[in-house]
Amino acid sequence: MRHWLMKSEPNDFSIDNLAAMPNGTDHWDGVRNYQARNLMRDEMRVGDPVFFYHSNCEQPGIVGLMEVCREAYPDFTAFDPTAKHHDRKSRPENPSWLMVDVRYLRHLRRIITLEELKPYAAGPLADFLLLRKGNRLSVLPVTPEQWGFILALE
Repeated sequence: MRHWLMKSEPNDFSIDNLAAMPNGTDHWDGVRNYQARNLMRDEMRVGDPVFFYHSNCEQPGIVGLMEVCREAYPDFTAFDPTAKHHDRKSRPENPSWLMVDVRYLRHLRRIITLEELKPYAAGPLADFLLLRKGNRLSVLPVTPEQWGFILALE
């Protein structure tokens, strides 16, 4: 089992949107970075726990928990010319992009903000990719130790 953090802008898709979906389940589409795609394709498995992170907002931070409930498959939004994340080079017979399905587990009792996590970059979160300068990946691996430390902040 691996642990993950996945980012979404709450104006596009928030933890509340996921919680409101039938069975709290939806596809995680729109990943357009090859490294993030490869992580989903090669390492994400059903049952893996995921931090839901709100990004590019007034208070970026970890807002809830979800889990992977379907492994990587072609991201059909890439084939739709009306979709926000359309990619004219991606083809159904040879898809460039993948997505996974995720299931809502719960909101955190409070938001664990990026600002709150930053001081731990010199300690228990020294290797946490979210805190690495210049890291803009929307899908990040989280070690079991980092996962436990962050949950203990809740």
